[in-house]
Amino acid sequence: MPYEGEFASYRSLNRISQTDRVKSLLTKARVISPDATAAALTPKQAPPAPAGTSAFAVAIDGSYAEVPVKNGYPGAHVGYVTVASVLLNLRDQAQLDEQRPINPVEFRKTEQAATVDAALPGSNIVTREHRSARAAFREAVFEVFHDAVVDSEDPSTLLDTFKHLLGFKPKSNPQKCPHDGCDEEFVIGPATTTCPSSRHCRVYPTDALRIHERFEEVGSNGEAFGLVMQTWERVLLVHLLRCFERRNWLEGVGNLAFFVDGPLAMFGPPAWLSAAISKELKRLNVIVRQKTGNDLVIVGIEKTGAFVTHFDEIDPSETPGELRFAPRMYAMLTDKYIKQRISLSDSDRRYGQDTYFGRKFFYKTASGARIVASIPFLDDAQDTLDTDDVSLYPQFANVCGTLDRLVSSRFPNALSPIVSAHSHAAIPLHLGTKVLQQLAKALMTRKA
Repeated sequence: MPYEGEFASYRSLNRISQTDRVKSLLTKARVISPDATAAALTPKQAPPAPAGTSAFAVAIDGSYAEVPVKNGYPGAHVGYVTVASVLLNLRDQAQLDEQRPINPVEFRKTEQAATVDAALPGSNIVTREHRSARAAFREAVFEVFHDAVVDSEDPSTLLDTFKHLLGFKPKSNPQKCPHDGCDEEFVIGPATTTCPSSRHCRVYPTDALRIHERFEEVGSNGEAFGLVMQTWERVLLVHLLRCFERRNWLEGVGNLAFFVDGPLAMFGPPAWLSAAISKELKRLNVIVRQKTGNDLVIVGIEKTGAFVTHFDEIDPSETPGELRFAPRMYAMLTDKYIKQRISLSDSDRRYGQDTYFGRKFFYKTASGARIVASIPFLDDAQDTLDTDDVSLYPQFANVCGTLDRLVSSRFPNALSPIVSAHSHAAIPLHLGTKVLQQLAKALMTRKA
């Protein structure tokens, strides 16, 4: 490990890159030519956007930071995690867009935000009567789920939604008791409060996420805080839809599009939530189809990563100035293409089978922005990566049309809902605001 501020010199890096061991390794690595990559993916023209595209959008994004604190112990840290949900009135934004230059004050009135935030113990932070920082972290995660009420007129919490999803977790994969020194293995269910050993160790339903297994007593806990943020983002999406169901507002989602930062997936120890979320979204979508005749509109947006890099690399053609994707063209990514060209794998298991509850596609908007997006599996027929047939997804034309409308000029290949949500997550200006109440009022006003 280097000293603080010490960096390897150019001479050292050049020596490593020229070593025979590195050269030998590179000669063994597989290489895919750009021509083969381009030939395997054929962009298609997106279907025309329907006249009645979404009038409102809800974007969900999170942020976390780890900061040192002074409590007498070396290396003590606290994590601050925020997840923001932003409601945007797309109709009002479109009207303002026709009257450029836009009044910033009036534009800000078209979006309303709420945040769920918490301070979580990091390394060397022990609270109450706990014996370790990990135990304090476990309790703090549970309390945030327990205390998070999204709508003041609906007393349900994020914990209620999480317990519902926990009921879908397979019972065939027990886990070790989260307490140090207890080796009892059991399945944590929605009603579990203690482990079955003679010690009767305190157990929280949120221990089923197993995020505490990535918690470090000494050092950084960025990974653990990131997993908490990821879980909040996905559970909040389901929670909003279940609130709609309880209040008989699901018929209003025909005017609504949900955007989530990142792919529609769960990674790490909480990955089991992916299958649970998929099952719940399919159940809710049956009701939505009965009430509206169409599917939910839910889109995951990736800002970075291998898929974003790949899209950037394959779009330029060999002819200078020419691009392979013209505006409003898309490519639905299949399992074969992903394994051969993006994430090399010879596995018989479908890409992302245990982690994804949606599938990826590339889309170039009408303005030329490159978007890497995911749409959810909302019935069993859609739950496939074997075909690029978009007729399986009735809302695909609506999704593309909505993406065309929401491209942001502030950042390249960015969407305004995600930009807004991230700004509120990074700087929580509206703590305590209830986004569900605002959304309900907006939908009910339009319905009237």
